[in-house]
Amino acid sequence: MTDKKRIKWTTTKIITVGYLLVIITGTLLLMLPAANREHAWFAWDSVINALFTATSATCVTGLVLHDTYTFWSEFGQGVILVLIQIGGIGFMTVAISAMVLAGKKIHLSKRLLMQEAVAAPQIGGIVRMSKFVILGTFLIEGIGAVLLAIYFVPRLGIGKGIYFSVFHSISAFCNAGIDLMGYYEPSSSLVTASSSVIVSVTIMLLIIIGGLGFFVWADLKKNKYHFRSYRLHSKIVLTMTLLLIAGGAVLIFLFEWGKPSMEGKSIGEQILCSLFQSVTPRTAGFNSMDLTAMTDSSRMLMTIFMFIGGSPGSTAGGVKTTTIALMFLCIWAEFRKRKDIECFKRRIEGDTLRHASCVLMLYAILIGASSMFISAIEETAILDVLFEVTSAIGTVGLSLGLTPQLGTLSHIILILLMFIGRVGGITILIAFSNWTGTIPSKLPIEKITIG
Repeated sequence: MTDKKRIKWTTTKIITVGYLLVIITGTLLLMLPAANREHAWFAWDSVINALFTATSATCVTGLVLHDTYTFWSEFGQGVILVLIQIGGIGFMTVAISAMVLAGKKIHLSKRLLMQEAVAAPQIGGIVRMSKFVILGTFLIEGIGAVLLAIYFVPRLGIGKGIYFSVFHSISAFCNAGIDLMGYYEPSSSLVTASSSVIVSVTIMLLIIIGGLGFFVWADLKKNKYHFRSYRLHSKIVLTMTLLLIAGGAVLIFLFEWGKPSMEGKSIGEQILCSLFQSVTPRTAGFNSMDLTAMTDSSRMLMTIFMFIGGSPGSTAGGVKTTTIALMFLCIWAEFRKRKDIECFKRRIEGDTLRHASCVLMLYAILIGASSMFISAIEETAILDVLFEVTSAIGTVGLSLGLTPQLGTLSHIILILLMFIGRVGGITILIAFSNWTGTIPSKLPIEKITIG
């Protein structure tokens, strides 16, 4: 075979195919009779269900066609939990960590893969970072499980209580949003536990920590509380996260004040629910309020938050907080007639803005086109479809109850969106592109009018 015919396995190709293999493996396991409570062999409907669930778990989305607790057996739930864990921290992180534990040498090619997988700024220290990610993940999930056990163990007993605590801690930290609360009421998410401070606060903290990104963790660990010593990336991530959480909570509280969604709740519970619903749309998928009872304004705000998502190199999806921050900084620079984009006394290079613009437009096009297509074939209100579509590509998992009612073609579209949202639209485009390197432009420059 000649060099021209040989397939070149780039890092982006390996990452894309790697996630596909994890999803396929998960699908085959979920198709086994032992995976569902009826112990039935698969039919066409259950094949789509298994594929949809495996994709949702691996891409840490949380959208499901059936209630997880009532439909899947303990074996099926275990498969889903493993897929969530692998999808949350990344299969390359898991693979490299396993190689390190086995005492194998990590070659440059695998270090490059790890760098691409977690969006690392440099290749140096990447193996040490993989250890930090794995240990940090298990430590945080363990603490989360202990805190959740305070709520679940007294209600469910030691065995089931610990199982529920571990499952929801991993699901929250990995920003998956898949739950077992169907034990109380099918498809209820955390509505039945909305008044519990320990559950709401623990889940929120796990979501936030998981959505910050592994390199922000490392920065926090190294520089502690010295904000000025943080890298620009960490400063932007932390600032945007704080603004989105606080701003979202205030707006949801105002939008839902005196509305049916808050009926029967004390002021404290309303504040807690508003804060929770501000945190969870940014790719977690849990909900402590009935989404169908919420106002259109709140649902639109959550749609925007699902579009934004978490931060790069984290368990979260969306266009990322840094992308949105860069867009606003660009507007601010234009308003001040500045040539360069500046933030925290640092200048941001132009290539970063171009990449952010590509990500933003790609997601906007995919969301718009998918929403129109599904709305047309299902004859459903486009705003409801927009919510589900944004939830899928943002790897969030919040739903108005529309997803299980959709047809097979619409489910396939959502599967593709979840995959794109987890792997990354730009990553997939690069993976299957034949262009290599950067081609310098030699054409003459001519100005066009904007705005």
